[in-house]
Amino acid sequence: MSEGEPTDATAWTGGWYRFARREPSPNFGPRPPDATIDLIVLHSISLPPGVYGGDQVQALFTNRLNWDEHPYFKQIEGLQVSAHFYIRRTGEIWQFVSCDDRAWHAGTSQYRGRVNCNDDSIGIELEGLEGDTFEPAQYSALAALCPVLGQRYPIAHIAGHEHIAPGRKIDPGPGLDWNLLQEKLGPTDWCFPEGVLKKTAP
Repeated sequence: MSEGEPTDATAWTGGWYRFARREPSPNFGPRPPDATIDLIVLHSISLPPGVYGGDQVQALFTNRLNWDEHPYFKQIEGLQVSAHFYIRRTGEIWQFVSCDDRAWHAGTSQYRGRVNCNDDSIGIELEGLEGDTFEPAQYSALAALCPVLGQRYPIAHIAGHEHIAPGRKIDPGPGLDWNLLQEKLGPTDWCFPEGVLKKTAP
């Protein structure tokens, strides 16, 4: 752990990360009693798609989105979803659901031999568009958040929404640099999805 990195004791208030902006969502539920929270799922989101910097994502996760504000919103009208975290293009981290609880981010899903990934995963949304690239500040924020999650929960896997719901979801897409993320995370025994890490020359 690097000097100044938050420890488990200083970083958490229950399942809430103390260094994130808290915006509680009503869209959550209890995890199964036997759930092992060992998976981080990465997503990308922007509302409207490809438009960055507004507060529409926060409004969606808290059921406050004005469906009449943009034609695209009519396509998702009534949707009730959430994620544990949302990382803006600036690197700012928001939290909507306690990590001790089950957020509604994965949908129909299967990974590492288990179904219903909402039950035992932590969902992190990156402000972005499927296939678009992400900002250096987002990688830095993600690389700071993930180890703190690993201090509190037995994280063993990290994957994209596209890997837990193949054929149904394509985010975060090819614009996510998994090698850069691994480099920023440093030495870890976490399992990455098969094929996402490109081999580098020795």
